[in-house]
Amino acid sequence: MVIGLGRRKEARAKVKLIDGTGDIIINGPVSNFSARQNLVYRSIISKPLENLGLDKNYNLIIHFYGGGVKGQIEAAQLGVTRAICQINSAYRVPLKLRGYLTRDSRSKERRKYGLKKARKASQFSKR
Repeated sequence: MVIGLGRRKEARAKVKLIDGTGDIIINGPVSNFSARQNLVYRSIISKPLENLGLDKNYNLIIHFYGGGVKGQIEAAQLGVTRAICQINSAYRVPLKLRGYLTRDSRSKERRKYGLKKARKASQFSKR
């Protein structure tokens, strides 16, 4: 069993990679999370495994913390990639070339005092 951690915006994903048949378990066996049924989300998560031809060799157990659905899915993809690199360091180069190891560091900008949002100010009036 290998563990990979992925982060994106406010989302955190803890991915456990176990020898198996290609099953993906998200937030435990009993969960109402929308990615459980959505095949597009499942394919995004397992893309790194598919590119290496390992998608039928490992089971994924994923636990999400915080963030929205899209951020959680991208965090899980990064976690899967990091876990694969722990198994065999030779996988690192092809995954890096495809951009799976790049962590997207963009996050929401904080709100500043005197403004309505991060950059939105009230309308200026001369008179």
